[in-house]
Amino acid sequence: MVEIDKITGLPKDLLDFGDITKETQKIRVKEVSRRFGKFVTVVAGFEEDNEAKRLGKEMKKKFACGGTVKGKEITLQGKHSKKVKELLLKDGYKGDQIDA
Repeated sequence: MVEIDKITGLPKDLLDFGDITKETQKIRVKEVSRRFGKFVTVVAGFEEDNEAKRLGKEMKKKFACGGTVKGKEITLQGKHSKKVKELLLKDGYKGDQIDA
């Protein structure tokens, strides 16, 4: 049996708004040179802190690098812009909304 939402009266399967917000977000990926010639990859433009935190943790594991998540911005150590774009596409973000 399908669960019915109490507020809308629609099946809960139809109310997956997570994919809709992913399609409308404008994500910016850029590589920035820091001190002593080191590079960092900055991923910004997320609407929710939780989404940025989840993706930051996943990216650090997949790319085997250090990094941090501050608010809605992910900072990864090293040059990872191509890999970040591939990961975001697999996660459901639109290719034309990712500025890498």
